[in-house]
Amino acid sequence: QLSLFRLTLKRLFSTSHSSVDPLEMKKFQLLAQKWWDEEGEYSALHSMNDIRVPFIRDTLLNMSRNFRLGNPLYGVKILDVGCGGGLLSEPLGRLGASVTGIDPVEDNIRTADQHKSFDPVLAKRIQYKSSSLEEIVEESMETFDVIVASEVVEHVADLEMFIKCCSQVLKPEGSLFITTINKTQLSYVLGIVVAEKIMGIVPEGTHEWKKFVPPEELQHLLESNGFSVKTVSGMMYNPLSGLWSWVENTSVNYALHAVKSGAQRQSDSADTPSELQSEEPSGTAG
Repeated sequence: QLSLFRLTLKRLFSTSHSSVDPLEMKKFQLLAQKWWDEEGEYSALHSMNDIRVPFIRDTLLNMSRNFRLGNPLYGVKILDVGCGGGLLSEPLGRLGASVTGIDPVEDNIRTADQHKSFDPVLAKRIQYKSSSLEEIVEESMETFDVIVASEVVEHVADLEMFIKCCSQVLKPEGSLFITTINKTQLSYVLGIVVAEKIMGIVPEGTHEWKKFVPPEELQHLLESNGFSVKTVSGMMYNPLSGLWSWVENTSVNYALHAVKSGAQRQSDSADTPSELQSEEPSGTAG
């Protein structure tokens, strides 16, 4: 009876205070079958892989001396938060990583599971779970080497809680990769007016400008929760070519890499925001 009482309390807590926004879930529920249509609503996310996958891969290889030819991320445990239909989980799995993809929308997970089943190698390397981040914290404390939250933080209900949970499930000195949208007038014009209302690059209503996160705010939240921000770089989407590129300007889209402080190591006070901004991600798609 006591364990049942605890379970009930846990469920009450998790539903009453969650980083998952029910309205955001409904948006993505309607599009769950369309993840793997490269010409459809998620075409910009498909092409984003051309820069976000090498960014993750090369950053991790630069931090490690051990890698296997052909499977450079072999042995790396990655958590893909808000994995959707598996658009980023699959290429990370092909690089040899062991990937856990979580998403609160069950239909997204069904789509992701079905798609990975076509490739027996990926079927072994990737596991998907219909879950929010906070729901897996207890069973996954300091489990993962890497967390990827790509195009996710602009949809969460409680960003600080989300980052705290990331810290809890990451190993000391583990890496967190985030791509998201800045909160500027330009991001409103390009990200919502042009992308949603005029060109239809993403479905209308996908984004809310008030939930966009400036890099300075995200960096402050990360540093106050035990992370050291290493890289902040601008990204630009060209709707005519359908391609992404790295740019110095972070006023619309940007990518961030942060490292969780080690158990014995204090965060390096020598890192200054100006130095961090100057770092460029390496390479183009390999």
